Amino acid sequence: MIIAVTRLPEKAGRDQATCAQYGHSCRIVSPLAADIYDNQIQAFVLEANRGAFDCIFFTSALPAERIAPLLRTDTRIIAIGPQTARMLEKEGLTVETLPTYYSRDFVPYLGDWIEGKAIGIPRADVPNPALIQAIEDAGGLAYEYRCYGLVPTQTPLDTEGADAILFTSANSFVMAVWEKDTGIIPIAIGDITADAMRRGGVKPEVVGDGSLAGTLEALNAYLSGKRA
Repeated sequence: MIIAVTRLPEKAGRDQATCAQYGHSCRIVSPLAADIYDNQIQAFVLEANRGAFDCIFFTSALPAERIAPLLRTDTRIIAIGPQTARMLEKEGLTVETLPTYYSRDFVPYLGDWIEGKAIGIPRADVPNPALIQAIEDAGGLAYEYRCYGLVPTQTPLDTEGADAILFTSANSFVMAVWEKDTGIIPIAIGDITADAMRRGGVKPEVVGDGSLAGTLEALNAYLSGKRA
């Protein structure tokens, strides 16, 4: 199948190779563009390198790619997924990877260790009050640095010839301009994205586990069921 994958070009990474591994090809389509806040990146790096944080949580690959080459710290670093972890590890940083792909699992992963700890979070300029509240409820101190904004491109997504469209975030669905009634298979990368799609009047035929690989695995199971 040809799958249109909504992704910032800077975050496409291994998408082509991963799709090929599962027998598909992909086309990156971008309903959003990244607006990098260099001043916030610099502010975060200064604080991190002076030892202000007990733990750094990277919630996406883009800030990891920008910040990793500048980090000079041995603090605990946690990545939300393997692509984000790779961006950090290639700069020689020691990284832990969450066992799932959701920021809601960050606090349970740390457990009691988080109490009294300062957590640095370089992230997109998108509110995540549930994460901050969870950190504070567990006795941690959350320090967010909004390192880039997400700007709608307003460009209609190129889905011509595609068999499916895979939304990789709730925002990528909400901000997308696309033809919804063309027979293309709508896919959600995870349950948060799926909920946003349903609220927007689109039922996802396939819902993944939060990762591209897991979503493609779910897609192949869906296709096998249809052929049976």
